[in-house]
Amino acid sequence: MKQSEVETCIENGVSLTEVVAGYDGIVIANAKSGPDFELTLGQVWEALAANGPMPTTWDEIDPALPAVEIEVLGPPPTSGTRDAFEELAMAAGCEEAGGDDCEGEGLHIREDGKYIESGENDNLIVSKLEANDRALGVFGFSFLDQNADALKGAVVNDVEPTFEAIAAGDYPVSRSMYFYIKHAHVGVIPGVIEYATEFVNANGDDGYLIDLGLIPVDEDLMAKNQDAVANLPELTAENY
Repeated sequence: MKQSEVETCIENGVSLTEVVAGYDGIVIANAKSGPDFELTLGQVWEALAANGPMPTTWDEIDPALPAVEIEVLGPPPTSGTRDAFEELAMAAGCEEAGGDDCEGEGLHIREDGKYIESGENDNLIVSKLEANDRALGVFGFSFLDQNADALKGAVVNDVEPTFEAIAAGDYPVSRSMYFYIKHAHVGVIPGVIEYATEFVNANGDDGYLIDLGLIPVDEDLMAKNQDAVANLPELTAENY
């Protein structure tokens, strides 16, 4: 939740508990038969920013990059992955590249055909990358992990998009995933606490959610999550 959303809940008397569900990374990847990409966030921003230099090919940004047309398949503005990509990659890349208005216009992605909105179905993006090995795709790490035989992730700021790098917080385009327990539903809607308990226990090192692509929390955060479900501490503007 955004700080403003927490404040709106408080203003309207909605009491919540926040729980970290796990971690995810947003990767930039292409087909294994395509060129290798080692990018900085600044270069990603230069390639995709609507108020950036608007290059046509990657090597216009840096001669060390592949001499291929910029073609990036990614989620539309309605996607949470797109929101996270703008916040984690575009905003930081804008700062790194010395762009303008890195909290506003600098987040906007170009609309001249170099970035192609490909819906919210990451599997569709994966299939398109297999058909065009010069294109790059933007999607969650789990889809790269599940298609490791066909796709490879770009190195970003000298870090490969691996399970370990995302879990450690080293990969720069990674995020925490959350769920929220609405206190007014506890004891009213059957199964709320049982569901939350199951979710928390399933996202540890031995949890079955790993098989679905969720990167688990460590032991300390697991204990904190279990305590949160048991005691339901209220989320406030001060402790958010």
